[in-house]
Amino acid sequence: MSDDHIQLDLQGSIAHVTVDTGDGINSFSAARMRRLIEIAQALRANTDVHAIILSGKGNFGAGVDLKDPELWHTGNTRLQQRQVMALGPDLCAAWEALEQVTICAIEGFCIGGAMALAIACDWRVMGRSAYFSLPEVPLGMNMSWQSNPRIVGLVGPARAKELVILGEKCDAEKSLHYGLIDAVTDDGGAFAWAKARAEQVAALPPLAVRMSKQAINASAAALNYTASFMDRDQFAFTAGSNDQKEALRAFRERRVPKFTGD
Repeated sequence: MSDDHIQLDLQGSIAHVTVDTGDGINSFSAARMRRLIEIAQALRANTDVHAIILSGKGNFGAGVDLKDPELWHTGNTRLQQRQVMALGPDLCAAWEALEQVTICAIEGFCIGGAMALAIACDWRVMGRSAYFSLPEVPLGMNMSWQSNPRIVGLVGPARAKELVILGEKCDAEKSLHYGLIDAVTDDGGAFAWAKARAEQVAALPPLAVRMSKQAINASAAALNYTASFMDRDQFAFTAGSNDQKEALRAFRERRVPKFTGD
């Protein structure tokens, strides 16, 4: 099965989902996000699959596709804009809701929305040269996709503020130290680690695994929705600010931005 650069490979009780846009960047267009949601929903109903690996061809992912006009709301009403902005949080929610264990194999960069998706999964492994980055706040926007509570749950509030507010690269070793990932491998070895972990999970009693995952997630994320249900509206507010426009101009012009709070 394949559609719009998303491949699904079923091998016994293990599924492997790969994002491959052909350029190694693996940005998320609206169509790709919808396809990833559809795949998650289909896999959730599949009682033969017990572990799921998510990876990217080349780099793991660059976040939202800046060239996709649907995501930038040209000509849309505010209601239509708000509906399109639900794709990101719906994508993360669909993958978080999977009863099977999910493992992200991360090589290269994992930026913005790609990181939001990765932390909605159960385990993450990184190649040694891979890194996370959340550029939203330095570019005048807030981090959305209901990601902030998940980040806090993994690394605590102080480190979450560092990652989200400063927007600096977080390399594999630092990510492991912070608790964002579960293992570091040599470059090119992330998938092999993920496959071995998936095989380990798939050999266990599936009922007990699924119910244990659900119980742990329910305990860890009980207040996540309460803390983040309005973040797409906050994104719409910040993305329409003059500071956001200035941040993008400064980025293109390779200069330091001048923010006014407007």
